[in-house]
Amino acid sequence: MPGLDSVGPTRPASQLVTVFGGSGFLGRHVVRALAKRGYRIRVAARRPDLALFLQPLGRVGQIVAVQANLRDRASIARAVEHADVVVNLVGILQESGSQSFHRLQAEGAAEVARAAAAIGARVVHVSALGADAASPSHYASSKAQGEAGVFAARPEAVVFRPSIIFGQGDSFFNRFAGLARALPVLPIAGADTRMQPVFVGDVAEAVALAVDGKAKPGTTYELGGPEILTLKRLVEYTLDVTMRRRLVLPLPGPAARIQARALEIADTLTLGLLPDSLKLTRDQVLLLERDNVVSDAAKAEGRTLDAFGIAPTAVEAVVPGYLWRFRKAGQFTTGRGAPEMARTPDLLAPEPMGPGSAHHPQDAGGPAVGQKGAGAGQAPGMR
Repeated sequence: MPGLDSVGPTRPASQLVTVFGGSGFLGRHVVRALAKRGYRIRVAARRPDLALFLQPLGRVGQIVAVQANLRDRASIARAVEHADVVVNLVGILQESGSQSFHRLQAEGAAEVARAAAAIGARVVHVSALGADAASPSHYASSKAQGEAGVFAARPEAVVFRPSIIFGQGDSFFNRFAGLARALPVLPIAGADTRMQPVFVGDVAEAVALAVDGKAKPGTTYELGGPEILTLKRLVEYTLDVTMRRRLVLPLPGPAARIQARALEIADTLTLGLLPDSLKLTRDQVLLLERDNVVSDAAKAEGRTLDAFGIAPTAVEAVVPGYLWRFRKAGQFTTGRGAPEMARTPDLLAPEPMGPGSAHHPQDAGGPAVGQKGAGAGQAPGMR
């Protein structure tokens, strides 16, 4: 079985990578990045039928979904069989039934690492920024316990701790945009908590580079974006992009815990049918009491995205491209906060239609209709 020493000369097409949690938000981006490199990919999921949408990301037969459950040791062993690298992306934000933080994020992570160690496979594990064994949050403490279990089984493992991950289909900006569409007031816990949102594509690329063997074995990397903002500012930014006027109401700790408890009861009474955007737990409130940013130690030691030569993608470069659907008129909304959406298209008439027109030929990315190479300025961002 190829080991660490064979990473360099071994071609990706001859290597098998098992990805636990490959059908999730981050998982689909990791699978895409690995498929582009030519790896053979085995996606381990509780419901493999729900991972079939990943197959078009690669060549015929390159991506295969198999059944695996982190609560079932035998299924884990089957999923990693003959694998060269094992990637674990499994994580939950809320416990439900047998899906507990400890079972999945602590014991499950360690079990995956032990199974990989048994066959000599390398391990890449994605944890979370803020993982702390001493944290009062069960989510954060279970993440730290999972990291410890991974390193105990496979000391050469590579661990990533990303901050809040954003991108199309995320559960952060989409959540607040959805709430703003339905509620006149947005009560938020941890309004002053600082966060460093990181683009899902950047995290996936870092994971893929670790699979390539470009990460230092036995190292924990902290991944964050280029900006540090408070939760309140991020919510206000979401309102700006979606062009919604809503009152953002910061909640003090006691009020936030009462709100969380009420929503937990509501979720129980509705048998779990409460919309995800409305769910809030007391554990999440505890998690929001601590900043979620890359540490100074990680920066000083080169344990960030910079170590992989990845320039962090800014929120402003991505989020407006998928939050426009939350505007009242969708992509056709113009006015406050929509300068980019109102940019002149590539093909247009050479002259404005009249006074007050929002028609700006000089900003077009291409020539005006009937005027090859004339009548239009440089494309946005090319000045």
